[in-house]
Amino acid sequence: MAKPKLRVKQLRGFAGKKPGHVAVLKGLGLSGPNTVVVVDNTPSFRGMVKKVLHLVNVEECDG
Repeated sequence: MAKPKLRVKQLRGFAGKKPGHVAVLKGLGLSGPNTVVVVDNTPSFRGMVKKVLHLVNVEECDG
């Protein structure tokens, strides 16, 4: 059985955001609005997503 993953879609751009939030978005692999990445559902990735939850849309998906 595959481990669940998180599909993260960036909704807003980097302009005017705090440097820490920009670093988290880039660390997740997001490069601009409407960019989508699939990451593992681990505590470290969940923490990163929680920090920028106001800038992204998150849903759980199959591996």
